[in-house]
Amino acid sequence: MTNSFNQQVIDEFRANEGRVGGPFEGASLVLLTTTGAKSGRPTTTPVMYLADGDRYVIIASNAGADNHPAWYHNLRANPAATAEIGTETFEVKADFIEGDERDRLYARMVEIAPGFAEYEAKTSRRIPVVALNRTAS
Repeated sequence: MTNSFNQQVIDEFRANEGRVGGPFEGASLVLLTTTGAKSGRPTTTPVMYLADGDRYVIIASNAGADNHPAWYHNLRANPAATAEIGTETFEVKADFIEGDERDRLYARMVEIAPGFAEYEAKTSRRIPVVALNRTAS
């Protein structure tokens, strides 16, 4: 079901220059294409982001589940990925944020999207924060 839902969001995103409706209406959304940690196959996932200077910050909340999302494991195995924002597609490298900076960025995401506070409350794991930095093409 998740893959079907994600595919609908991906299709809508690409058909509407990066805009989608439903639960993501008005949200800043990136289509993140990672390389499968085990399969080696490309996988695209819609993820909310917040801009922080020249980088894009994403949160591995997995809606508060007790395990990290697949895209996070993929980035740990291979931090090089592709991002689509609006009509632009570009290469990125993941940087895993820790400590005070992680807390500051997570708090900023909660300000933008309060549901992230609920995700944090639902799980005992420390939800990872990842910065996507553009790489030279």
